[in-house]
Amino acid sequence: MSIAQQISTIQSQLKSSSAKLIAVTKTRSIEELKATYDAGILDFGENRVQEMVDKQSQLPNDIRWHQIGHLQTNKVKYIAPFVHLIHSVDSFRLLKEIDAQGKKVGRIIPCLFQMYIAQEESKFGLDENELLSILSSPEFAELQHIRIIGLMGMASFTENEAQVAREFNSLRELFIELQSKEIGYATGLVEWKELSMGMSGDFLLAAQLGSTMVRVGSAIYGARS
Repeated sequence: MSIAQQISTIQSQLKSSSAKLIAVTKTRSIEELKATYDAGILDFGENRVQEMVDKQSQLPNDIRWHQIGHLQTNKVKYIAPFVHLIHSVDSFRLLKEIDAQGKKVGRIIPCLFQMYIAQEESKFGLDENELLSILSSPEFAELQHIRIIGLMGMASFTENEAQVAREFNSLRELFIELQSKEIGYATGLVEWKELSMGMSGDFLLAAQLGSTMVRVGSAIYGARS
C-alpha cells in the first residue's frame, strides 16, 4: 500500500476515538514526508533535533513539528523558533532551558511532561512525585515562555497486551487526577488537555484507553531499513 493508503487505513481505525495521528518521520526521506503531507497530515514527529531542523527548512511552513525523542538542553535552541510541541520534557532543568530559549525567540513553547511508565531501564521520564514537585515549585511558577498541555508516556516494548494496557491506564489515571484537581492551574502555565501515548505496535489500544495523540511511524512507512 502507498503512504496515503496506509494513512487512510490508520485514520479510519482511529475514527471512533479522539486520538490525532502524528506521523513519526524520523529517518524518512523528504519524498516520503512530502507524500505524507500530500495525504493531509500536518503533524510530524521527529526524534533528532538536527534531522528535524534539516527537514523543516525543506518542507511547507504549515507543518506542525513535534519533538518526540529525548531532548538535550544544548539542542533546544535549534528548534525553539518553530517547534509545535515538545513531548519529552523529563526534567525541570530541561523545562527551564525551553523557557529561556522561548524568551529569546519571543514564543511560548507548548510542552508535555514525559512520564516513566514502562518496565524498561532504557526509557526516560518522571515519576509522579517528581512531577508534583516540579508543579508545586515556586521556580516553576516564575516561568513565562512555556505551557504544559499534558503528559506523554511510552509503554514497555512487549507483546504482553495486558501489561501495556496497565501502563497506559496508569498514565491515564494520573492525567485524570491532574485534570480533576486542577493541579498547576493557579500558575497559568498548565492546561491538562493532551495525552500522548501509543506507537505503531499499540496505538489502537492507546486510543481506546484515552490517548489524544498517537505517534505512528512503521505502521505508515514500513520497517526502517
